[in-house]
Amino acid sequence: MFPSGRRVDRSTALFVTLLAVGFLIATFDVRSSGDSITTVIRGGAQTLAAPVQEAIDFVVRPVVGFVDGISNVAGLSDQNERLEAEVRRLEQRLRETSALERRVAELEAINDLAPPEDLATVTARIYSAGASTFDQIRLINRGSENGIVVGQAVVDEDGLVGRVDLVTRSSSRVRLITDPLVSVGVRVQDTNQTGVVTGRGDDVLRLDMFDATQPVNKGAVVLTDGSLFPPGIVVGFADETKSADVGFALRTTIDPAAAFSQLDFVKVVVGWSPLDADPEADDSLVDAPSFTDPGLGRR
Repeated sequence: MFPSGRRVDRSTALFVTLLAVGFLIATFDVRSSGDSITTVIRGGAQTLAAPVQEAIDFVVRPVVGFVDGISNVAGLSDQNERLEAEVRRLEQRLRETSALERRVAELEAINDLAPPEDLATVTARIYSAGASTFDQIRLINRGSENGIVVGQAVVDEDGLVGRVDLVTRSSSRVRLITDPLVSVGVRVQDTNQTGVVTGRGDDVLRLDMFDATQPVNKGAVVLTDGSLFPPGIVVGFADETKSADVGFALRTTIDPAAAFSQLDFVKVVVGWSPLDADPEADDSLVDAPSFTDPGLGRR
């Protein structure tokens, strides 16, 4: 008859226990190794724990690497954001520097502008335009305390800009020649025929010549005739070749010399009035000095 399962289990447990005690007694032989019991126990525990530690390290190492990778990515993302912010700041400074260089160049150009002799001018900066794109006006930072009065001509380095139509103590309003309310007496440089240029509210002027006997050639320079503005200022350039119809006036379009969308600094001619013009000295208008060199032709 075989022994019961309970008795077999107890025998097996007793055998294993005795085997373990024998192993411990053999391990704790202090006399042969010279180590203390504590050292031997610690070494045995490390021996038993080593496989477990290796298993844990095998599992944990990829997780730690993944977490480190996420941390590195987050750090790189922050660094990229800082670099992008620095690039934006440098680009803004570059734009500001470029804008300042343009303003300096414009100011130098306007200061080099040589009006006809004995005509005083005042340099002014445009600080505002009209309330809408349809308003053909500009506001400048010079006024009556600087000698500016209504009716004076306003020019830039390219040619005629407009005339002053409103003045306060420290500022003025300039109505551009593109405004339909502004008319300019002109002459065509190569034929010396006269006419009137009127604004149309856009970037093109209209030229009407009532007694033209010769055509207006494309690119012809159109200058002020000295009636309402100082003589010899470039107004614009003919857009096309046009002849007068029999019994009718010659009408064509003029491309303004001044770039109104780029205006920054201008000069107000304070040393001239229409009353200064000599109507009997028409020949003098032909050789009158100009604000810009009309020989340059179309820009």
